Amino acid sequence: MFNNLILNTDSYKASHFLQYPTGSEIISAYVEARGGQFKQALFFGLQAFIKHYLLQPITRSDIDEAEALLLAHGEPFNRAGWDYIVNHYNGYLPIEISALPEGVVVPTKNALVQVHNTDPQLFWLTTYLETALLRAIWYPTTVATVSWQVKQIIANYLNQTCDNPAPELPFKLHDFGSRGTSSLESAALGGLAHLVNFQGTDTVSALLAARKYYGAEMAGFSIPAAEHSTITSWGREHEADAYANMVQQFAKPGKLVAVVSDSYDIYHAVSDIWGQQLREQVLESGGTVVIRPDSGDPATVVPAVLERLYASFGGTINQKGFKVLNPAVRVIQGDGIDIDSIGGILESIKAAGFSTENVAFGMGAGLLQKVNRDTLSFAMKASAIRIQGQWQDVYKQPITDPGKNSKRGRLAVVRTAEGIKTIRLEELKEQENLLRPVFKNGVLLIDEPFDVIRARSGESF
Repeated sequence: MFNNLILNTDSYKASHFLQYPTGSEIISAYVEARGGQFKQALFFGLQAFIKHYLLQPITRSDIDEAEALLLAHGEPFNRAGWDYIVNHYNGYLPIEISALPEGVVVPTKNALVQVHNTDPQLFWLTTYLETALLRAIWYPTTVATVSWQVKQIIANYLNQTCDNPAPELPFKLHDFGSRGTSSLESAALGGLAHLVNFQGTDTVSALLAARKYYGAEMAGFSIPAAEHSTITSWGREHEADAYANMVQQFAKPGKLVAVVSDSYDIYHAVSDIWGQQLREQVLESGGTVVIRPDSGDPATVVPAVLERLYASFGGTINQKGFKVLNPAVRVIQGDGIDIDSIGGILESIKAAGFSTENVAFGMGAGLLQKVNRDTLSFAMKASAIRIQGQWQDVYKQPITDPGKNSKRGRLAVVRTAEGIKTIRLEELKEQENLLRPVFKNGVLLIDEPFDVIRARSGESF
């Protein structure tokens, strides 16, 4: 239903081939995050788009379908242009895409991607792809950026309160967002973007995307976990039996199991059931039971749960002076977590005298759905056009909103003493252009594995 690339666009794009100046030959455009909520962006997702959409040729049946639909819709249709692509390029798009390496964290207001047509007969093709290409970049890049920003917050608190923070960090933010996304594809791409930064997820489609587009056999991990239905179906009077069953089924030596414990009274569950009735079973299991409070104010509830677990199971004081629970118990908070709340919760945990290593977080809508194109102010803009052999700048400069001023000319991205900077291509000289060709005329030029991209996100670029 949605595999026709010609129809992966906005309606008005169908008329644009008639709107460019006579003699137009090549149009160069770029994609950037202009700013928005963050000053840095983690670029990710282009390779998935190229593999899924651009390595499949356009067919005659695609053209026929698009022609019938768009003409009935009230738009003109460039039949000759699309037939030309099939006749001369076997249906593969004659465009070149250059991009920064995926996984890099760069200041906003820099070009992330640049694209131009390679056949002068198809000058209109570059901007025709704006809808599909921009959407393919802004969403996973924004999710990856939110996840990366949360990673910096958690890392800061781990460094303050934990003796050995490095092995703790990869599993401190778990993706709970699949059911809250707008589509299966969103869950897959957003969930995969999160896994650039962390290794915990319950979004199965992200694992499939990692295999298909980035060659990762297993990009993320999860553990057995209860939900309210599997606890409350036992009845309130058998709440302890429900928990005991979780211990018996899953709490094995070296294994973790998460148990939601707020179906009735979280404090009774922690102090009386877990801390007294089931204490010995938990300790003897050799596993780790991760208690999940799922309601109330996390900044209040989580420290209170930690205090009760420490009172019942004990623990140690680490070298930085913070309490660490007995390894048999931990806490995961999966309700009310987003980039705005997590810092306050971590501060309350620290103020209560507990190390951040005691707690993990699950983030749902705040990770995969509470983002939009304006979160990082994403845009794709034409910046140069070649008309009868002569290049000229293309730009917008609205007097009512300087924030929408666009870049001019063909672009390059370079490292300078002041950091990453976007410059005009003719200013490049002998500097390295960080915008690398990744696709040309139907061929994927760079195919990077997920582990390389994940490692890059932790480096200084």
